[in-house]
Amino acid sequence: MDYLQQFCQQTLNGMSLGSIYALLALGYTMVYGIVKLINFAHGDILMVGAFVSYFFLRRWGITPVTLMLSFLPAMLFCLTLGVLIEKICYKPLRDQPRINTLITAIGVSFFLENGARVIPGIGPNPRVFPTLSAVNYTLFGVNISQVQILVFIVAIILMVLLNYIVSFTKIGKAMRAVSFDKGAAYLMGINVDRVISFTFVLGSSLAAAAGILFASSYPQIEPYMGTMPGMKAFIAAVLGGIGSIPGAVLGGFILGVAETLAKGFLSSQLSDAIAFGLLIIILVVKPSGLLGKPMGEKV
Repeated sequence: MDYLQQFCQQTLNGMSLGSIYALLALGYTMVYGIVKLINFAHGDILMVGAFVSYFFLRRWGITPVTLMLSFLPAMLFCLTLGVLIEKICYKPLRDQPRINTLITAIGVSFFLENGARVIPGIGPNPRVFPTLSAVNYTLFGVNISQVQILVFIVAIILMVLLNYIVSFTKIGKAMRAVSFDKGAAYLMGINVDRVISFTFVLGSSLAAAAGILFASSYPQIEPYMGTMPGMKAFIAAVLGGIGSIPGAVLGGFILGVAETLAKGFLSSQLSDAIAFGLLIIILVVKPSGLLGKPMGEKV
C-alpha cells in the first residue's frame, strides 16, 4: 500500500472514529453551554449504553436490524439515567461554586464505573460485544467496513436531527436563550429546569448511541471503557470551542483523524499523547477553541 493510499485509509478510519468522538463531545458542549458544567460522568453514560445494547443483542441475536433496534432501549435507559443524575446530583449544586459540581461529576463517574463492576451480569471482566459479520467494500483502493458505514449513517442522522431540534424547535430556541442568559430567559417565562433536563436528555441519548458505535468498532466492553473516549471527547469539545455545537463536531473529526494518522504513520503508543498535546496547544494558542467565542465580562 503506497503512502497516498495509506493516508486515505487512515483518514477514513479517523473520520469514523471522529464521528463517535463528535457525538460524545456534543453532550459535553451542550451541558456546558447551558449550565457551565463539565460533566465528567458523560463518558460513563457511553459505557452504560454499550452494556444495554449488549444485553439486548445477547437476547435477540446480532443482525443489522437488531443492532439498529438496540439503539432504542439503550438511548431510553441512558436519557433516564442522565436526567436522574442531573436532578439528584447536579441540580442541588447549581448555586454553589463550580468546583463543587466538578467534584460531584467526578464522583458520579466513579460511582457508575465501580457500581457496574458489582452488578450481576456485568462484573469487572471484559466482555465481547456482538458484532456484524466482517464485510468490507473497496472504493478507489480504500477499504470501508460494514461497521464504518453504520457509524457514518447513524452519526449523520443524529447530528442532523440535533441541529434541527436546536435550530427550529421551540425547546431548541429555549436552549439557546438559556445558554445566552439564564436569568433573562427565566424572566421571559422560560422553564429553565425543563430546558436543563432536556439538555441532559439529548446529551445522554447521544452518548448511548456513541457507546453502541464504539463497541461495534472495538468489540470489547467493560466498566471502565468510557474513561478514555470520554476524555478524548472532552478534548474534542475544547478543541472546537466548548459550548459550540459545530465546534464539537469539527473537534471530533480533527481529533479522530489526527489519532489514526499518528497510529498509521508514527506509533500507536503516541496517539494518546498527540490527543492531549492538541489540548495543550489549543489552550495556549486559542483558549476559546477553533469555533468558540471569547467570553467577555458582563457589566
